[in-house]
Amino acid sequence: MENQIQPRKVLGKIQPYSPGKPIWELQKELNLDKVVKLASNENPIGPSPKGTAAIQSRLNDLHRYPDADTVSIREAIAAKLDVKKEQLIVTNGADELITLLSETFLEEGDEIIVPAPSFSEYDFGANLMGAEIVPIPLDEKYQFDVDKMLAAITDWTKLLYICSPNNPTGTYLGKEDLERILNEVPERVLVVLDGAYSHYATAEDYTEGIEFVKAGAPILVMQTFSKIYGLAGLRVGFGIARESIIQTILKVKEPFNVNSLAQAAAAAAIQDDDHVIASRESNEAGKKQLYEGFEKLGLSYTETMSNFILLQLGPDAERIYQELLRKGVIVRYGKIWGLPEHVRVTIGTKEENDFFLEALTSILK
Repeated sequence: MENQIQPRKVLGKIQPYSPGKPIWELQKELNLDKVVKLASNENPIGPSPKGTAAIQSRLNDLHRYPDADTVSIREAIAAKLDVKKEQLIVTNGADELITLLSETFLEEGDEIIVPAPSFSEYDFGANLMGAEIVPIPLDEKYQFDVDKMLAAITDWTKLLYICSPNNPTGTYLGKEDLERILNEVPERVLVVLDGAYSHYATAEDYTEGIEFVKAGAPILVMQTFSKIYGLAGLRVGFGIARESIIQTILKVKEPFNVNSLAQAAAAAAIQDDDHVIASRESNEAGKKQLYEGFEKLGLSYTETMSNFILLQLGPDAERIYQELLRKGVIVRYGKIWGLPEHVRVTIGTKEENDFFLEALTSILK
């Protein structure tokens, strides 16, 4: 029977998020013994040991609701980052925070500015509220065009998103450029700096943006426990901004949005410096390994400040992507970002990278 219940008109603009294919699905689909997943920018060395230990210690409390105010985790983040806990909001992954920002600040006819290509959830949140998306293309080297971003601001602009390092390109916005943006945007425009991959950035002029929050600038910095802390399966993200901005967003946050195991794990993981250092070292070694492998194959890639690499495969990229799947390697095909000649490759362990490079070499030769 045909559905007569009509959804909101804005849903016509919305496409469901397409996650990377899970390992078990590809194994079952193609009857493969070994599958390497380099598609979702997960931490290949696993979760923070301190985080997993904290989960074990809380298992007997699962009959209790979690702390709706996330006090312990906010205190842990505040101490680590030298901010006030009142400047923090903790959410069910950074994705939830993007949705909360949309629900808090956007109305029909408002605009958001988004460099393109970038993380699709920014568009999702705006479409959900009936707001307009103003994409600002990155330049030919996938660098941010600050002049065009500033020129795009109108009386209807509410949010300006910057993902740095940027997903899927791995490029970043330097400190001077961010400072210029914050100095020139109207006070009514909130700059949202998505630093999901900030822990991997090594450039001297990179900034995670927290210094500008402390200076009172109109900025909200997002970070996540999904990447370097290895807690993607628990979904914990957080935002840092002026207290007045945080208090406004809290009006639309659901109670109990972050489960108790996730809160305990994240509060412990943020203290796990050994795991962070090991993750960075693994990433740098893997980055070098993949760069060398791509160069031997004569392939072009974009130098990254993150834990993934944008790799150009040319007109046959989709075929190569499909052949990699058949060989047990999951990467992310770039067509979803308007990059049909590219794939995005998560930097894995040495063994995972070797498996991928061997499969890619056999396909290309």
